[in-house]
Amino acid sequence: MQGTQVVQQIAFAIILGAAIVWFRKNILQLRRNIFLGRKSQSFDNKPERWRLLVLNALGQRKMFSKPIPAILHLFVYIGFVLINIEIFEIIIDGLTGQHRIFLPLLGEKVYAGIISFFEFLAVLVLVGVLVFWIRRNVLSIPRFKSVELTGWPFKDANNILYIEVVLMLALLVMNATDLNLQKLDPNHYHATGNFLFSGLLSGVFSGLSLGTLVAIERFAWWFHIIGILLFLNYLPFSKHLHIILSFPNTWYSKLKPMGIAENMPEIQKEVQMMLFPEMATTNESSTDAPMRFGAKDITDLEWTDILGAYSCTECGRCTAECPANQTGKKLSPRKIMMDVRDRAEEVGVLKAKGNNEEIEKKSLLGDYISKEELLACNTCQACVQACPVNINPLNIIIQMRRYVVMEEADTPSQWNVMFQNSENNQAPWQFSPSDRLNWASELN
Repeated sequence: MQGTQVVQQIAFAIILGAAIVWFRKNILQLRRNIFLGRKSQSFDNKPERWRLLVLNALGQRKMFSKPIPAILHLFVYIGFVLINIEIFEIIIDGLTGQHRIFLPLLGEKVYAGIISFFEFLAVLVLVGVLVFWIRRNVLSIPRFKSVELTGWPFKDANNILYIEVVLMLALLVMNATDLNLQKLDPNHYHATGNFLFSGLLSGVFSGLSLGTLVAIERFAWWFHIIGILLFLNYLPFSKHLHIILSFPNTWYSKLKPMGIAENMPEIQKEVQMMLFPEMATTNESSTDAPMRFGAKDITDLEWTDILGAYSCTECGRCTAECPANQTGKKLSPRKIMMDVRDRAEEVGVLKAKGNNEEIEKKSLLGDYISKEELLACNTCQACVQACPVNINPLNIIIQMRRYVVMEEADTPSQWNVMFQNSENNQAPWQFSPSDRLNWASELN
C-alpha cells in the first residue's frame, strides 16, 4: 500500500510539473502575440484604473445591464473561482500523500462548513451552466446565431459548459464517496462531518465495498485535478481566456471620454511643422523606417488592441448594440475582435518560424476585415459602452480606416466631398465660414 502511495505521489508530481511547463509555454506564446503590436499610450491615473478594475473586471458592473444573464454569470464566475481554492489542498495532498490535510488545522465543523459552501457554489455553477446551454443551443437569441459564431467558436462555448459540468460533478462524487469511506476506513479517511449536497448524494454509494468506493473516490479525485490542469491549458486557446485577461485589459483601457477622437501624432507633427516652420528642425535620423498612416496589419495596431482581442468573451453585446449591424450592414464589432485575434495567432506562429514571406502574403485588412465593414462604422461608441470588460473595437476600426483613407485614398465619393469641405471651409458643409450664420438672419 505504501509503495502504491509513493507511485501516486510521483505520478502526481510529474503531471503537475508537466501542466505548469505547458501553461508557461502557452502564456509566453500569448505574450509574444500580444506584443506584436506597437507601443501604446501611457498609463497614468492609477487610482482610476484600480477603480475600473474592481468595478468592471471583478464586480462585473457592466454585465448588469442585462440582470438575468449577469446573475447567472456571477454564479458561474464566483463559484468556479472560489471552488478552485480547494485545488491548493488537493495539490498538497497529492504531493505529500496525505488526505484532506487542512482538516486537522481547521477542525471538523469549520472544514465541513467550508466544503459545504464550495458544494453550494458548485450547484449554482451547474444551474448557471444549464441555463447558459439552453440559451445558446435551444433559444433563438440573435447574438448567439451570428455567422462568426459558427464552427470552432460555437464548439468552444459548449466545450467550456461541458467541462464545468463534469468538474463540478466530479467534486460532488469525490466528497460523497469520501463520506462513505469515513465509516469503512477511519484511519485514512478522517471524519469531516456531513457535507451539504454530497451528503444527500452519499446514499447512492452506500453498500458498496471498500475497494469499489476507493476506486470511485480516487477516480473522481484524479479526474477533478487533471481536469482543472487541462482546463488551465485550454484557456489560452479559448474565448474563456477572459477569465484571466479581463483584469489587465480593464486596467489598460483608455480613460479619456469616449467622444474624444485621438489625433495621429505623425499627422499632428506634420501640421505643426507646416504652421510653425521653426519646428521643422528635428533630431530624427534619415534612416528611420517609412511611416505608415493608420493600420493595415496586426503590427500596426497598439498592443493593447491585441490584448483586447484576446480578452474578448464573444458575448456579442457589442454587435447587438451596433446600429450599423442592426440595419443589416456587414459590420460586427465582435467579428473585428475575433479577426484580430486570429491574425495575431497566425502572425505569431509564422514569426516564430522566421517565415516572414508568408506573413507578407496576407494582412488584417482585406484578408480578415473588409473595407465594407470599416466604412459601415459611424463611430457612435455603442460597442465600447456595451463591452463588459472595456474592450475598444472602435479604436481598431478607426486605425484601419485611417489607413484606407490616407494610404490608399479609397473612400466613397461622398466622403471626398466632406474631406474637401473640411479642408477648405473648416466644416463638412459646402459654404464658407463667413456664411455659416446666414440662416439666423431669417429669424428676424
